[in-house]
Amino acid sequence: MTTQRVTTEQLEAIVARINMITNSPLKPYESVDGKYVAQVGNYHLSQAYGGFSLHRMGNTSGGTSDVLSVGHVPKKEIANLMHAFIRGLNAAQEM
Repeated sequence: MTTQRVTTEQLEAIVARINMITNSPLKPYESVDGKYVAQVGNYHLSQAYGGFSLHRMGNTSGGTSDVLSVGHVPKKEIANLMHAFIRGLNAAQEM
């Protein structure tokens, strides 16, 4: 049995898919009149403590929340959790 490594690029692609499914802004910040403004609702990766977490922009000041409430975990674990999140979003849309 071989195990494939999950790359940061793959994680970013999953996050982009979440933003598209939820019709959320694709970037966490946009330049407006020469200043960077947080894009409320954007999902993005946070990286700290050697792991990754899915965060969502909560306000224009840049406040975020940990969407999956797991903290920063290894790439493979966050990839699996984000895929489960996508399955949940898709199930909700089907109802």
